[in-house]
Amino acid sequence: MEWFSAIGTAAFAVSGYLVGIRKRLDVLGILILAVVTAIGGGIMRDVLVNRVPRVFFDYTNLAVIAATVFLAWLLGLHRRRSRALEGLFVVADSLGLVAFSLTGAQVGLMFDLNAFGVVALGFITAVGGGVVRDMMVNDVPFILHRDFYGTVAIVVAGGLWLFDKLGWVGVWSLQLLFWLGLALRMLAHAREITLPKIGRREQ
Repeated sequence: MEWFSAIGTAAFAVSGYLVGIRKRLDVLGILILAVVTAIGGGIMRDVLVNRVPRVFFDYTNLAVIAATVFLAWLLGLHRRRSRALEGLFVVADSLGLVAFSLTGAQVGLMFDLNAFGVVALGFITAVGGGVVRDMMVNDVPFILHRDFYGTVAIVVAGGLWLFDKLGWVGVWSLQLLFWLGLALRMLAHAREITLPKIGRREQ
């Protein structure tokens, strides 16, 4: 799970960095978005289970964020065309979504929560940082309208809870959930699959 946490942190740091570039923020603004996106969901999760967020006493996630942002700058991601940035954003955001769904659900299992608790923690860990990021730049969060976004987090976290009940949690099952979740997210984006909307469309 440490690897999934590192993957999620780095991926969401990249997505925050790319949003900051797209919104033409200054250096501090870009750093704030990267940090909030990468650790925001984890902080919300830890507050819910009444524990001090890990980032307050362990520098690992902050080091991952700093290294990721520096590497993104070194690779010149800020000079890429908007279409390339959009594709990279989707991939990075998808990686973070699935990885954090698993790490959040794992915390729920550690606290011996029921299915709702495990799924809720996986969901909050996965989408919390992205929601704060989007609200900070005045965008409608992905979770509310696009690409099966929140649904993927629920499916992955629910899958981990089910595997735990069946005694199947291990390296292979975590890998299976990760790649299935990532494939579902990318397929939903590529095919523009969304949940049904209620109400009439505006003319």
